[in-house]
Amino acid sequence: MRLVRFTVHHETRIRTGMIGEDGLYHEVTGDIFGPYNKTGRVFAANQVSLDPPCVPSKIVAVGVNYKDHADEMKHDLPGEPLLFMKATTSVIPDGEKIVCPDISRRVDYEAELAVVIGRKARRVSREEALDYVLGYTCLNDVTARDLQKKDGQWIRAKSFDTFCPLGPCIVTDLDPSDLAVESFVNGEPRQASRTSNLIFGVPALIEYITRAMTLLPGDVIATGTPSGVGPVKPGDKVEVRLEGIGSLINPVVGE
Repeated sequence: MRLVRFTVHHETRIRTGMIGEDGLYHEVTGDIFGPYNKTGRVFAANQVSLDPPCVPSKIVAVGVNYKDHADEMKHDLPGEPLLFMKATTSVIPDGEKIVCPDISRRVDYEAELAVVIGRKARRVSREEALDYVLGYTCLNDVTARDLQKKDGQWIRAKSFDTFCPLGPCIVTDLDPSDLAVESFVNGEPRQASRTSNLIFGVPALIEYITRAMTLLPGDVIATGTPSGVGPVKPGDKVEVRLEGIGSLINPVVGE
């Protein structure tokens, strides 16, 4: 299934639904993390605007999780996952503008596979980890690179408003072990790798994270980015593309 949250044009209420094989948006009632039913109301793609596909209580991100990116950033390979957090207020949907803050001189894109948790997870083994996943989506871990280096820790550089494009949909029943991860700036390819190149795969990340904190339905794990990260500037358009999920496309503007 392809789960979405969307707003019908000229309305303010956010609806939950799924994209059918017909390409239409089928509204549902209830909770996508529990029982739900179709309402019978259906909308065409040109009648709606996408919202972030989930509302996380936290975004747990993983740094330096591809060997080629570690080499690119001149980091040693980590012996265990390197975790940091992104503010939930940084989340924006497909199509919304990434705003470059005027206090940063370099803002980078980072294409990532995002894991959306489906039920409360605490001290989960890697063998059972995928049972706790609702599905997967695209994430752009936008980063003020100069501020990241200046601060020495990452939360400010990663958490500016608009610095977490997420979407366009949550795809369930997807095997995360070997998916193509790509990014494009103004249509030009910048990153290309596969999740099979992750140093720590999805089950290992869920096991590691849930030994430290409880993950709740809708929480997001950003699994890391491959090599090829680079800056964007106002006027650019950034696309994150994940095999089996689709494209997350956001224009870039200045503050």
